[in-house]
Amino acid sequence: MEMNRRNLLKGSVAMGAAGLVASKAAVAAVPAKWDETVDIVVIGSGFAGLAAAIEAKKAGSNVIVLEKMPTAGGNSIINGGILTATGCPQQKMHHIKDSVELLEHDILKAGNYMNDPKKVHEIASHALSNYEWCVNELGVEFLPDAIGQEGGHSVPRYVTTKNGSGSGIVLKELEMVKKLGVPIRLRTYVDHIVRSQENEGPVLGVVVHEGYRFPKAGSGKQKAIRARKGVILCYGGFSADVKFRTFQDPKLNATLDTTNQPGATSELWRETSAIGCLQVQNDWIQCGPWGNPKEKGMGIGWEYNQTAAAEYGLWVNQKGKRFVNELANRKVRADAIMVQQQMGNKCYAICNEPNMKPLEKQRPGHLQRMLDMKIIAKYNTLDEAAKSVGIDPATLQATVKQMDQAVAQYKDKTEPEWGTYINHDRQPLEQGPWYIGELQPKVHHCMGGLVTDEKGRVRDVRTDKVIPHLWAAGESTGMVHGAVRLGSVAILDCLVNGRIVGEDAGKSAA
Repeated sequence: MEMNRRNLLKGSVAMGAAGLVASKAAVAAVPAKWDETVDIVVIGSGFAGLAAAIEAKKAGSNVIVLEKMPTAGGNSIINGGILTATGCPQQKMHHIKDSVELLEHDILKAGNYMNDPKKVHEIASHALSNYEWCVNELGVEFLPDAIGQEGGHSVPRYVTTKNGSGSGIVLKELEMVKKLGVPIRLRTYVDHIVRSQENEGPVLGVVVHEGYRFPKAGSGKQKAIRARKGVILCYGGFSADVKFRTFQDPKLNATLDTTNQPGATSELWRETSAIGCLQVQNDWIQCGPWGNPKEKGMGIGWEYNQTAAAEYGLWVNQKGKRFVNELANRKVRADAIMVQQQMGNKCYAICNEPNMKPLEKQRPGHLQRMLDMKIIAKYNTLDEAAKSVGIDPATLQATVKQMDQAVAQYKDKTEPEWGTYINHDRQPLEQGPWYIGELQPKVHHCMGGLVTDEKGRVRDVRTDKVIPHLWAAGESTGMVHGAVRLGSVAILDCLVNGRIVGEDAGKSAA
């Protein structure tokens, strides 16, 4: 059940128009003197920014990466480490039939066809080569025999980093930028992106504060950096910025936690609006449906709620009834949980011991950590699990029986009545012990953002033409995911498009 979104298109367009053309007072003047000159400035040190820096440097350019926080990696380094990898060896090992076309279909369908089909094709067609780049060039280690399925995907197609985190990729990217001699300047806050000709000409560089101490505005020493070839924007989303996200979607207020790190704020979304960058769909903000209210931020409870219960168990409401397809896309599931909560029902993820093997394989030791932290609980009988959270045991038993009947009939395909994909290695839920965890949506990802062309060059709101010397990739951009981003596609988007913009900027003329 989806929550109503009133006047959707009108809202999206209005937001875009509201912040597009700033007053001349908000425009940064071209510095009389630049303190430093480089070829390319990359803003942001996550998946996309580091990929861009690597390719720009390999193309022969002098590159620096700016990061406002005291450590590199942004949200990427705390990401769950799952990557869409259609055609990878792990899929073949498990005899999973997949294709670029099916991946494209799933991304477009989840996005409510609000995506740019060309951008979707670009990332889908590079799913395998991106996986190979991670392994062969960066040296990323993925679990060799594990393949998973996030909501909205027709088949299992994500691989997991060996350490179960996005850091498994980011740390390898950091090693590469260091090897290439690309400096990452931490605690460097970007005040302004400088355009010539009163914000109608090319981007010239940036004005920053070095020695910035988050979140103290104005801290540090101001400096002007000239970027002869241009600036690459990989500054991510604003899910941790309660005020700005509430402007876009009022229901995403301070009562909701976020999975993001504290630096996921809106200042560069505002700045790019001020210099005339075209932005769309900024009010499409995704909540991760698999969050757990017993921990702050992303945490680890999502691993049980998703990898175990969504893929191999059940999601039920306070009455013990299944209320949503556990493998629907994130918006469908998050909205369904919120509707149940509005009706006074909490929602729970249930799984049993025989079906915990995929979680244990992907996240060794994490199940015991969750139990120790009391994020989830374990019970010897299903009735005990039900009574512990106020669910009617008989109703839950009936729901489990129905699911087990489906599991017995449908393996490696979708069960029509239940609408969910049944994995071939899924076991019945009849044998205990049983585990239970609570579900709570948390603000997770911004689908909208800067409009770019096929090379990642940012478009001007007044002319629709590209702004010279300005590129963008990753969560700062829109049109890739549309209304809903499928889980495990974020890293694919960031790495593929990060590399595209890095190469294009690196080879461009000054």
